[in-house]
Amino acid sequence: MIRFPKDFLWGAATSSYQIEGSPLADGAGVGTWHRFSHTPGRILNGDTGDVACDHYRRWAEDIELMADLGMSAYRFGLAWTRILPRGTGRLNPKGLDFYSRLIDALLARNIRPMVTLYHWDLPAALDDRGGWLNPDMPNWFADFAQVAFEAFDDRVPLWCTINEPWVINDGGYAIGCNAPGHHSLFEPPIVAHHLLLSHAAAVERYRGIGKGAIGIVTDIEPKDAATQSEEDVAATERDDAYKNRQYLDPLFGRPYPASLAKIFGDGWREWPASDFEKIRTPIDFLGVNYYQRRVVHHDPAAWPTFASPTPVPDAIYTQTGWEVHAASLTRTLLWVKERYGDLPMYITENGAAFPDPPAAVDGRVDDPLRVRFLRDHLRAAHDAIAQGVDLRGYFAWSLLDNFEWASGFSKRFGLVHVDFATQKRTVKSSGATYRQIIASRGAALEA
Repeated sequence: MIRFPKDFLWGAATSSYQIEGSPLADGAGVGTWHRFSHTPGRILNGDTGDVACDHYRRWAEDIELMADLGMSAYRFGLAWTRILPRGTGRLNPKGLDFYSRLIDALLARNIRPMVTLYHWDLPAALDDRGGWLNPDMPNWFADFAQVAFEAFDDRVPLWCTINEPWVINDGGYAIGCNAPGHHSLFEPPIVAHHLLLSHAAAVERYRGIGKGAIGIVTDIEPKDAATQSEEDVAATERDDAYKNRQYLDPLFGRPYPASLAKIFGDGWREWPASDFEKIRTPIDFLGVNYYQRRVVHHDPAAWPTFASPTPVPDAIYTQTGWEVHAASLTRTLLWVKERYGDLPMYITENGAAFPDPPAAVDGRVDDPLRVRFLRDHLRAAHDAIAQGVDLRGYFAWSLLDNFEWASGFSKRFGLVHVDFATQKRTVKSSGATYRQIIASRGAALEA
């Protein structure tokens, strides 16, 4: 019998730049994603987040959508530039007020806020000072976090420091497909360390102020070797070290994986033991973003891990090229429990892009592949709970179709369809399915 715990949180997740629009409104500063998206050639079709889902003006309508779907929680990100336009210094009261009104309206509809401090969009003024390469970043980030804690912690029970440090680093500083668009061998080890120190600095500030719980959100991608050859097995270990254990191991008192020194060569850095004492500052929960597993093989041309994905026969792939493999969600949650201990977890993102129609047809948007994805992954989440994982909530990615970073508006992840020409919202079949699952506490998954 499938029944989730009575206090299990059912929600959806978004990020500020992807949905809000109006990025410079009411005194907000310029962020790296505003600058990046306005740089020719960076984003597919020249799309930007200037309007996105217009959530900055339509947030009340979107909260009603959440309530209609029966959600008990909503994970969203703060735009640092709305609150501190230049990253440090002068506060912007209108930015604080926007999020204050949003939080109050969520609570009025019995929707619990989970707030992410940093979801990839850095104030451009800080990027001009080196951004995540600057050793002052932990203090800048902690100062921003403290402003948010002091303004909202009386109403926000759950805080996430940083969303997916691996993607911030790999996309922004190694590969260059995301803001700020660097392509470097030497920068990623520094950025990774500063991200972890910044997380720890924010947690430390929270301990003196906060009344709720705080954690970090990591994207975990389980790995399987394409063959048992020595080369493929080694490539799988490198890929896992770079994408998963580089961030998780230090958080839980382990050193960086040894294979990272081989990946980065002369770019590798040694850090003082005192830094690792800070990084291992205890957290209250771990947010797990799960999208795919990766079956990999050795590939000498695939920098930096020299590992590439291997197509899986008969597998279903999303528009982003990610394999749909629900069983690996259970495996991921069990792996965290076994390797790092029995800590509370939330699935903070899980979703898929499929080729939805650009507009509703007869008032409907049918997305059968996403319906199947949602049902299969929620069954996998329940399997993990049945095997002893302390899983406390599930946040679908995403509430709305949105600006999907370098892919612009070409990839749709939403439970709610957005017609970007009119901003009309239409609940998809997957959203209706989610409503049924929530209302039944999972019993609808048995059908």
